[in-house]
Parts: sequence; C-alpha cells; structure tokens
Amino acid sequence: MTKQGFDNDKYLKIQSEHIRDRIGKFGGKLYLEFGGKLFDDYHASRVLPGFKPDSKINMLLQLKEDVEIVLVINSGDIEKNKVRGDLGITYDMDVLRLIDAFRGYGLFVGSVVLTRFEGQESAVAYQKKLESLGVKVYRHYPIAGYPNNVPLIISDEGFGRNDYIETKHSLVVVTAPGPGSGKMAVCLSQLYNENKHGVKAGYAKFETFPIWNIPLKHPVNLAYEAATADLNDLNMIDPYHLDAYGISTVNYNRDVEVFPVLNAMFKEISGESPYKSPTDMGVNMAGNCIFDDEAVCNAANQEIIRRYYKEQDELRKGNGNENSVNKLELLMKKADISVADRPVVAAANLKAEITGAPAAAIELPDGKIITGKTTPLMGASSAMLLNALKTLAGLGDELKLIAPTIIEPIQHLKVSHLGNHNPHLHINEILIALTICASDDPKAELAMEQLEKLKGCEVHSSVILSSTDENTFQKLGVNLTCEPQYQTEKLFHR
Repeated sequence: MTKQGFDNDKYLKIQSEHIRDRIGKFGGKLYLEFGGKLFDDYHASRVLPGFKPDSKINMLLQLKEDVEIVLVINSGDIEKNKVRGDLGITYDMDVLRLIDAFRGYGLFVGSVVLTRFEGQESAVAYQKKLESLGVKVYRHYPIAGYPNNVPLIISDEGFGRNDYIETKHSLVVVTAPGPGSGKMAVCLSQLYNENKHGVKAGYAKFETFPIWNIPLKHPVNLAYEAATADLNDLNMIDPYHLDAYGISTVNYNRDVEVFPVLNAMFKEISGESPYKSPTDMGVNMAGNCIFDDEAVCNAANQEIIRRYYKEQDELRKGNGNENSVNKLELLMKKADISVADRPVVAAANLKAEITGAPAAAIELPDGKIITGKTTPLMGASSAMLLNALKTLAGLGDELKLIAPTIIEPIQHLKVSHLGNHNPHLHINEILIALTICASDDPKAELAMEQLEKLKGCEVHSSVILSSTDENTFQKLGVNLTCEPQYQTEKLFHR
C-alpha cells in the first residue's frame, strides 16, 4: 500500500490562513492567479500521497464568503476549438463545466473574460451564448509587444483599453481551462484599472508545483517537469530570491524570465513593487505539509516513470514527440531511477514472454503482484482484473466468477451484430457481466465489493490498450502504464 507522506488537514488550514494574510497585506483585495487544476488534481495526489484530489477547492471553501471566481479563456482557443487532453472537451465547453462545478460548491462565479479578443466570430457567438445564460462577459485585447513594452502596456492604450471587470469580493480567483489563457495579464490589467478607480488591490500566484521550499532536484519537483515535458518548463533556483535574501528557492523558468517585466509593471501601477522575487509572489504552502519525505520521493519517482511510458505511448500513436521522450529519459537519470523500479513492468512483460500473447500485471495494496493473460474469452487486462478481485476477496484462483455461457453470447453480439472484429470483452463489459452474476452468486458479489480497493493500484500492460479500457481503468482510479507497442501490426487502431 502507498505510504502516506502529506498532511492534508494541515494543508487546508495553513494554506487558507496564508492566503488570508496576503489579502490583508494589500488592503483587503487580492487577485490570485490560480494555476493548475482546482478540481481533481490527481497529479498532486499521486506525488504527494495523502493530498486529496479536491484539496484546493476545499481550501477555497474555507474562504468561501470572501471568494469570487473569474474564468479566463483565450479567444484564439475558442476559434481553434482547443481541446483539453485529459477530458476530451473543448476549452469553451470546459468553462461551462467549471462554472457548474464552482456553483455546485456554492462559490460565486462573477464573470468570464475573453482574452486576446480581436473580433473572432466564434468568440462573439460564445459571448452571446454566455450572456444568454446569465453570465457576465468582458473583453481584453492584445497589446503589441506584451509583456516587454511596459510604457504601452501601462497606459490607456494598453491595459486601459480592456474592459474593467467589476468584482465584489476581497479574494478574486482568476483561473482558466488550461495554460496560455492569459490569467496573469487579466490580474495585472485589473490592478491597473482598480488603481484608476481608486481601489487598492494586490496580486499573488498560486501554483502547487514546483514546490519552492524543497530541493531543486527533489523527485516531486522532477515529477512536475515530467508532467510538463511537452511545455518544456524547467525548474530553476530563483536568482532574484537568492540575491535578495541569500536563500535558495525553486521556481520555474517562465516566471523567472518574466519577473523583471512584472516588477516594472508593479512599479508603474502602484509606485513600488511589493515583491523582490518570483517566489515572493507565490502563496503555496504544500512543502510545509510533507511529513514523510521518503514516502513522497517514492511516489514521485513512480510518477516520473508513468509519465515516461505515457509519452512513449503517445509517440507510438503519432501524437508525441522525441524531445519530450528524451527529456523524460534525462529526468529519470537525474532521479536515478529506471523502469525496473516499477515492479508491474517486469511482471507483465515476463507473463507476455511466457505465454506469447499480451499480458498485464497489477500491484495490490499489500504489494502482491497479480497477472493476467490473454484467453479465448477475454483480454489480458480483463483476466488480470478478475484475478485481482478474486485475490482481494480471498477466493480461489481456479474459481470461474463469470461462466462462459454468459461471456459467449456477449461475444456473439459484438462480432455478429455490432461489427467488432475482436471478440474479447473490454474491462467495462467484464464488470457488467460480473454485476449480472453477482445478483445470484454471493462469491461474484464479494468480488464486486473489492473494486474500491483497486484505487491507487499500479497496473502495466505489455501492449497499448484501447481507449475504452484506459478510460475504465481511469474511472477505477488505477495508475496505468503500457509498453509502446500495439497487439497487432495493423495501421488503424481504435
């Protein structure tokens, strides 16, 4: 079982207190640029065992009466129908999803900002749609030479041209569906326009990673680089913080590169800058809540290996790139780890070598590894899943949880009537069949009751799985990796 190393309760308490203190330092109003995921932050929960995926939203709920949400979307992303890779939905649809989610928690969503607005037809149509749904919409425009042309930016032709966002609360959380949306520019524009309206306000940044007060080459920070390999983000020592305080802290290249410009903007807007370094701008307290560094290091190292396999698979599918793979290989060397440090890899590949067919392996909470092989009735992942459920339920390996008389008609339906070429049942189909059996078989019911125990388990497949099986594993909370090869030599794979 993954050993806990992060104190989530402490995090909720001190993080909300720290943000409240920062609000007070700026006279009672703070624009907080919120990077990363506010909901379902599974990366953080994987590399910081004990961190709950909904921790950040629960932290905000402790400030609920003070919080207002402003969602930001780049007009160009609307025009391009940009898609969130993890959810498979466009950014404009994700804004609607986020509004519903925030409201579901009882948080106030004040408005949506269309950044880099240049009259794009799709952005205009989207604004009309939002307004018809009762959502306030503001437009912010491109500024030539941003972020380096400070005199133009801090003028009526720069930030002054943007719509002034009317906000009501002391903590304005500025967030977006993904990177490149323009969150920081929105915050700075508001500081400029609030100042013109005689309102004193400040800016801070919330990013969980990299964690500023752990070492640069700590596995958690390396795992962040692994997660952003496609963006080419680099962790580095914050030179401004080191110069100002003589203390080494960790930040990432984009914030360090843009800090001199931000500092100049702060001085133009307010007369002086409140910050001496990019680290000063941050409010993240996650590093203060790690209580077992060894457990956290082990979890982060596993994440680096998983990211390596994921990028290898994307490259095999034609969606990745060699540079990302090379970067991940370098990160593994920095962390002094290899795929051999992921036990399920050797187990699945050995089973595949012995059987001459695809195989899969899962590491159960107690550390025991269970494998599955390809059979005439089901694929290796389905077989592995049933074997794991039997083991967790204390049932014999020889027990048939699902009779062939139930599986075979489903196979006939798939091949003869639904046009499938592969008769093997997907994981979700196996679970449906098991559910049917559980209605009158106590052993099948006992096996079904073990599904919750699979959450957080490590799984490896000797071949790339179908998107259907990948999605089911994701819903089960299983951490999946696959060898970067397909089961067949066909060019088209579903």
